[in-house]
Amino acid sequence: MNSPALITLTTDLGLKDNYVAAVKGAIFKQLPEARIVDVTHEITKFNAFEAAFILRSVYRDFPEDSVHVIGVLPEETEAHPHLAIRCDGHYFVGTDNGIFSLLFDKRPDQMVRIDLKRDSPINTFPTRDVFVKAACHLARGGTLEVLGQEVESVNAKAMPKPVLEPNQIRGSVLYIDSYGNVISNISRKMFDDIGAGRRFSISFRKPGFDISDLSESYSDVIVAERLALFGSNGLLEIAISYGDASKLMGMEVNDMVSIIFES
Repeated sequence: MNSPALITLTTDLGLKDNYVAAVKGAIFKQLPEARIVDVTHEITKFNAFEAAFILRSVYRDFPEDSVHVIGVLPEETEAHPHLAIRCDGHYFVGTDNGIFSLLFDKRPDQMVRIDLKRDSPINTFPTRDVFVKAACHLARGGTLEVLGQEVESVNAKAMPKPVLEPNQIRGSVLYIDSYGNVISNISRKMFDDIGAGRRFSISFRKPGFDISDLSESYSDVIVAERLALFGSNGLLEIAISYGDASKLMGMEVNDMVSIIFES
């Protein structure tokens, strides 16, 4: 018998309370042989942008047919239904609050509105009571059609995009990780296409921290020196060697990151 597909969990439930254990317990009750991976339970409360950024940065690292449960803003309304989606060979289960449009750069292969009988009359914990049931069905090899009716579109939100000019890229901070590394929305391809090998200067909202070189690793500079590199997700990252760039450089999500190239 084949092992069930992996189930990953991305939530804002935190680790202080019983909620994550309740979700995992519900999975094991339905699928005792389940294989569960925690992506994170430390999403900033109610922050769909952050959840989408983290999950889109990692889901391709998992085997095809993995099932990704998104427990952020999970309550259903008429405008924000519960969906199960297949895209890039993976399944995603969550609420259509805009997060699916943030996850993918293309239209998903298949999307259905989840319509399952609930085992509990309580409607306040859909991550456990709805998403788990759908995820276990898919992890067993079940089809999307069994879960509900197909839908044609999802609610649209958009990640902030850089402004591209002949001699400049004006981007912004998307995410700050637990090390204080600052991740922008400027991709390596943008940098190469606009820069074309020219000298450059990276500047920020606060003056005095300009960077004019790219590093290959965090250890390319001395301890406490700032650096810029393209991280594993292909995005420009600002860091301080063995330090917290966000605090020491006073940077926050949505702050400006600008690259000016020699003309």
